[in-house]
Amino acid sequence: MLVEVIHLKKYFPVRRTFFDLFSPKYVHAVDDVSFDIKRGEFFGLVGESGCGKTTTGLILAGLIKPTSGKIIFDGNDITFLKLKNEMRRKIQMVFQNPFSSLNPRMRVKDLITEGMIIHKLVPKDKVNDALAKILDDVGLGMEFAERYPDELSGGQRQRVCIARSVALNPEFLIADEPTASLDVSVRAQILELFDKIRKKFNMSILFITHDIHTVKTYADRVAVMYLGKIVEIGKKEEIFSKPSHPYTKILLDSVPDFDKIIDEGRYRLKGIEGEIPSPLNPPYGCRFRTRCPYADSLCEKQEPEINKISDTHFSACHYSEKIKDLKINL
Repeated sequence: MLVEVIHLKKYFPVRRTFFDLFSPKYVHAVDDVSFDIKRGEFFGLVGESGCGKTTTGLILAGLIKPTSGKIIFDGNDITFLKLKNEMRRKIQMVFQNPFSSLNPRMRVKDLITEGMIIHKLVPKDKVNDALAKILDDVGLGMEFAERYPDELSGGQRQRVCIARSVALNPEFLIADEPTASLDVSVRAQILELFDKIRKKFNMSILFITHDIHTVKTYADRVAVMYLGKIVEIGKKEEIFSKPSHPYTKILLDSVPDFDKIIDEGRYRLKGIEGEIPSPLNPPYGCRFRTRCPYADSLCEKQEPEINKISDTHFSACHYSEKIKDLKINL
């Protein structure tokens, strides 16, 4: 196992008034999340905007510190460590917006080779050869080396971001919605690129997305997140063929179209009433009960534990066994 996440929590204090300075409220961004990622695995983390999936990725990348819990990387506890040197090289992240994650004053060649030079991965006289190889791996050529980011398209910029991360030979790559700001025609190419580099470098990938169908082709396992918690996790085949949580079923049935899009790429889900509750004051019991078409009094009184559906399939629903056998046509 390369990455183990154990009871991870991240609460952000909110201080709006003078009295909140002494007794702040907390946004429960990530609340008791546990999962693991195998070496060389493509792991999908799926959920609506605001569910805490990006915060989870930032914690794993060492960019923010958790409130509590543990992160074990390759047998080492890195929960509260400041990642640097070799550990920083091994864990890399590709951000959602390629337009803001590249320094506009640096050429493509400098953006990609900077990390290699800092970590002394290749001799100075071999840097250009390594650059040419990396550019070829991500579907670009040396003709892009002298260009600046504003001379590139969105897809080309994202390829440069991927190249910058892959150039360090990481063992674990966190991709935070890397296709969200790209044209539909480019998204498939970027997904194929991630799968290609994963296999070539035996790299583990945490792929964060709001669209569960994005990971359908390439993911080995999928975890579904709702309001700071993992509600279902399992192999791709189990999640897509026999989902055992109502939220997962509704996500699978909700393909975006122009009538559902409301703002910032978000869309309404068929069968769900209302909006996501505030993470400042999450519902008692099951957090999904306020929007679930199958909620009852038990869901209100008792928070569901993670149930074992099979050796590789788990779900946080009181009625997981019944739900997985239901055919929902919403």
